[in-house]
Order: sequence, then structure tokens, then C-alpha cells
Amino acid sequence: MALFTRKRATATAADAGRTTARRPAAVLDADPALAALTGDYTIDPAHSRIGFTVRHAMVTNVRGAFGTHEGTLHLDGADPARSTAAVDVTIASVDTGIADRDAHLRGSDFFDADTFPLMTFRSTAAERVGGDTYRLTGDLTIKDVTRPLTIDLEFQGSATDVYGAERVGFEGSAEILRSDWGLTWNAALETGGVMVSDKVKLTFDISAVKAAT
Repeated sequence: MALFTRKRATATAADAGRTTARRPAAVLDADPALAALTGDYTIDPAHSRIGFTVRHAMVTNVRGAFGTHEGTLHLDGADPARSTAAVDVTIASVDTGIADRDAHLRGSDFFDADTFPLMTFRSTAAERVGGDTYRLTGDLTIKDVTRPLTIDLEFQGSATDVYGAERVGFEGSAEILRSDWGLTWNAALETGGVMVSDKVKLTFDISAVKAAT
């Protein structure tokens, strides 16, 4: 899900929503070493993870992931602004390690997976923001609500695997308010506060394979 370079720069969800003074992406020099990465890629679900973390009962975190997802990337090493991403996530594949909780998440209180089986992301803009960090902006659709989402991602490197496939890796995160997508179920606690926080951290560990030419 987004674009490239070589090392690591810490990207936080707060950075994704913060406006800071940066050199425009077009001004940043293209890295010649990235030219070979330009092309179309397919996300490898067996070696990728789309996860989330949410605060539970005001005292701890629940972590989960969506086990079934697919997507494509188009990477442009010379002009990162031309890069794109499209990802489809199967809601019914949600897994927090507790069957009853997963069933609740799939139900009408939360995702209503029978009616809205997919969560989708379609990029609308991409830019290099410095070092190995790239910013991907797009439309995230959950249930019948589409809202913008911005993710800062770090390029984790490229390699040719033992089968001869060229791979690239990206890692990133973003924070959303689930209520913005109509996910409003909650329960009040006797001690104050609520059972499930509105803020959700999304995490992305992506391995993608370049299409054969």
C-alpha cells in the first residue's frame, strides 16, 4: 500500500493527520535505484497483515486482524505521485482470538458482514514526504460510508525470493474514529467510561509481488 525508498522513518497515526511544512513531493529528487521497482504488484495475503488495535474497558487493548484480503499496487519509482493502491478486505475474516467477540463484530452491532461483506480502500493521491516515508491518501469504505484516510508508510526493502519473484515490503499505520464510519455500538461502565474506545489504530504490513512482464 504505498510507495518506496530504502530505510526506515518512524510514522505515527498522529503524523498522518498533522499538517507540517514539507518540501512538495515533486521537489524531492527521485532515487534512481527505485526505477527498477516501477510496475504492477499483487499483495501476497500469506505474507501480509491488516490489523487493528482498540482500547477495551478503558484499561487494556484488544488486537485483531482480517485474515482474508487482496489488493494491487502500481509503483512509480520516478514519480511517486503516480503510484496507486487498491485493497479489498473480507469483513467476515475478522479474528481477535475469541470466537464470541468475532461473531459480535461480524454482526449488526458492528460491521454487519452479511449486508456489507467488504471493507475497501482506493487511493486518490500519493507523495514522498522524506527519507523512506511515503504518504498515501484514499477513500476507505466501511459498510455504506466512505471517508478519506491518510496513511504514512515506510518502504521496508525489495528482494527476489527463492521462487524468483520480485517482492517489495511496506509497513504503516493510521488512526481513525470508528464512529465516523457508523460503528457506534458501546456500553457504559459502572466506573465511568465505555466498553470500547472510539479510536482505532489500523496497522499494515504488506508484502507484494511484481507482475511478470
